[in-house]
Amino acid sequence: MSYTTEPCYSGGVKASPLARNTATTEGVDLASVQGSGPGGRIIHADVVASKQQPAQQFIRPTFAAPPAGAAYTDIPNSQIRRVIASRLTQSKQQIPHYYLSVDLNVDKLLNLRTQLNEKANGQYKLSVNDFVVKASALALRKVPEANSSWTEEAIRRFHTVDINVAVNTDRGLMTPLLPSADKMGLATINNTIKELAQKAKDNKLSPTEMQSGTFTISNLGMFGIKNFSAVINPPQACILAVGASDKRVIVNESSKDPNNQFTTANFMSVTLSCDHRVVDGAIGAQWLAAFREYIEDPVKMLL
Repeated sequence: MSYTTEPCYSGGVKASPLARNTATTEGVDLASVQGSGPGGRIIHADVVASKQQPAQQFIRPTFAAPPAGAAYTDIPNSQIRRVIASRLTQSKQQIPHYYLSVDLNVDKLLNLRTQLNEKANGQYKLSVNDFVVKASALALRKVPEANSSWTEEAIRRFHTVDINVAVNTDRGLMTPLLPSADKMGLATINNTIKELAQKAKDNKLSPTEMQSGTFTISNLGMFGIKNFSAVINPPQACILAVGASDKRVIVNESSKDPNNQFTTANFMSVTLSCDHRVVDGAIGAQWLAAFREYIEDPVKMLL
């Protein structure tokens, strides 16, 4: 994904030339401004917004000292932790979140995954998350309104589908980028995510691999989490939280036998967090409907 304005790094602060000129004119200290551009870059709208915020918002809160003799260990905050904390706080304070959740039948997906892995010849081992990434990318192409972000001047709709995938590391949560994920096959998605995840854990991600995309996926299913709501990764408008799949008893609608009215199926819960400034409820619902179509009939991802 490309951007028309290159960041400026002079003075130790990453900002666009227009933002830097505006800050100079308006007397704004760029070090006090939270950037909402790619990679945390400060853009013109951030400088304007900082002028409109009351001064007390920038006052650092104070906390009472622990009681004498309390046992504790202070673990210094790394630069990555500080950036993550700043961006999460910015997201929850400035982005009007709302949440949409659905339960998806993944029986066909699990069966297709097994069939494809049996034919892999060691070239890949597909995970459920690979299908989630592919389905998300195709749904974004089908509902492009969700593939957007907010600026003060306009809603920016992206022409590429670039997905960040959350990866847990010892240094904090990283979100490496899969550019043009809608054009990747499942095997390519699988191998790319494995490579990026290892680079993230080894602290070897390049600046390009750490860029902000147009959509983020956070999957905690492998940790046994059933459902959760994720915080939007600014300047994006949506993030998908994916939970673990579990087997549930359901009505056997195809059976006419009164003694066989129930059966079991595997379901997965997902929650879409949306920026209400960009994605209205109906658009979020349309995106989830498209996502459901690909997850519950996964052969369509291969066409």
